[in-house]
Amino acid sequence: MVKSHAKTSAKTTKNRINKGLSDFNFFQTFRDSDCCFNRRSKQLKDMSEYTHNVKIKKIEQLTPDVKRYVVEKPEGYSFQPGQATEVSVKKEGWKEEGRPFTFTNLPEDDYLEFTIKSYPSHEGVTDKMDDLKEGDELIIGDSWGAITYKGPGVFIAGGAGVTPFISIFKKLEKEGELKKHKMIFSNHTAEDVILEDMWENWLGDNFIATLTNDDTKGYEHDFIDKSFLEEHVKDFNQHFYVCGPQGMVEDVSAKLKDLGAKPDSITFEQ
Repeated sequence: MVKSHAKTSAKTTKNRINKGLSDFNFFQTFRDSDCCFNRRSKQLKDMSEYTHNVKIKKIEQLTPDVKRYVVEKPEGYSFQPGQATEVSVKKEGWKEEGRPFTFTNLPEDDYLEFTIKSYPSHEGVTDKMDDLKEGDELIIGDSWGAITYKGPGVFIAGGAGVTPFISIFKKLEKEGELKKHKMIFSNHTAEDVILEDMWENWLGDNFIATLTNDDTKGYEHDFIDKSFLEEHVKDFNQHFYVCGPQGMVEDVSAKLKDLGAKPDSITFEQ
């Protein structure tokens, strides 16, 4: 990971003041689902023609508010890295409360895996899932999604928006194809960085973590604005993958276009 040991600079402080509204817009759309897919949540019941009951085999705490759920894989079930499905809790009063979540394992695994951030203040599905134990059951639909790998490039994620990229990078790592890929990952605080060790081990200096509300040393401390992109991306004639809160996706995508990226080279869930 690119390290930055300086304390918060005057530039950063000024940016935080000037971009307070942008910070709000970037993160206000984190909702009770993978943020990259929450715009599709109202359509999900029409998209999932079949449902499957799956038992939770393992739960692992990754960050203070993110857990990894390993569940049974229905016979014949398939998905592609970057895809998602509707998930609901098989408990009274929650079976119809489906939310979209991304698969974070490889398609060939004999299990399914979800990496889910909980939002207790919403009192919704992720809060309910946070109380689940191994042996409890979930209801999942068919796989769907539009974050499709198209070739080497720069991945830009905000918070839980990193989850569609996890399976993609696991596939790249397995195939020995990690070179020529970069990850820019924005979070509020250092403890929010999901799977930080994995990204550092796999990408080294091509993993750039930036914090917008934390002065912890060893990270960047800025928003992903035009100057940030110019500093960390030298070639805008390549693929870009953007996932995060809707405001962030729209803002970053617009800045990439301003800097010369072709619209059809920017992949995000619409």
